[in-house]
Amino acid sequence: MRELRHFVALAETLNFHRAAERLHMAQPPLTASIRKLETELGVVLFSRSRRGTVLTDVGAAVLQHARLALFHAEQFRRVAKAVSTGEAGSLKVGFVGSATYALMPKVMPLFRERYPAIELQLAESTTRRILEKVESGELDVGLLRFPVSQVTKVKITPVESDVFVAALPATHRLAKKRVIELKDLANEPFVLYSAQDVPGLHSVAVLACQQAGFLPKVQQAAVQVQTVVSLVESGLGVALVPSVAMRHSARNVIFKSIRGPGSDLEIGIALAWQPDIETSAARCLRTTLEELSLAAKHLAILPTKPKRT
Repeated sequence: MRELRHFVALAETLNFHRAAERLHMAQPPLTASIRKLETELGVVLFSRSRRGTVLTDVGAAVLQHARLALFHAEQFRRVAKAVSTGEAGSLKVGFVGSATYALMPKVMPLFRERYPAIELQLAESTTRRILEKVESGELDVGLLRFPVSQVTKVKITPVESDVFVAALPATHRLAKKRVIELKDLANEPFVLYSAQDVPGLHSVAVLACQQAGFLPKVQQAAVQVQTVVSLVESGLGVALVPSVAMRHSARNVIFKSIRGPGSDLEIGIALAWQPDIETSAARCLRTTLEELSLAAKHLAILPTKPKRT
């Protein structure tokens, strides 16, 4: 590539002295480089005479190819450097449906603005399947529900904290209450998360009910939070859902804050990743998520002005 750069510089100046100045080198090494290139190719690229230096027909024919070769070599260098620093490449991300409520609309625009050359490959799935695919390397990272109840070798980093709220049909007897206690739902049929596909969220929901003094009467099981809300809207029962679900509420579902026993269990979205095989692109996404999480925690602890009475 060095010899090609020398060839192009001389072809564009047709003067060894000016070409050497452009290349920031002495003239004798430039002359030796051109001769070496001609010897390697077995052709004469320049005609030298008292009148000066001119391109031969062969030299003129290969000049554009030399420029293209240098262009692609530079692109090769840039891409290699960008991928090594996480500024380019591809990133396979698995996510649970409820991550689209608040987290992904915040992180994805910021990530794409920072790293426009990284190709995102997004795949929606369940927490269990995302963990399996991150473990196998099929996914680079996963955005899943925590706490996670299954044993896993991947690292789990919480990036969005949340709490449960009660989802009730709009016609429910408690619909007009601003806040309810979880024990008020003790005799209600529940739409609960699948113990097989969403074991973490299932376990926390059951634990919340146990702390409130009852075991939920499971009418129907579902996998995605959106499906749970839809089943509540269909009148199949009540449910405990992450509060972010209120951002996309259904017309005939009322969400109520809960208090008392069982109301303070923490849930949320976490990032699943493997430190030992973390790609540069995955590290960039993790850093972006951690920055957003830290900013959210900072805002949460800022003092608020008291309301005037």
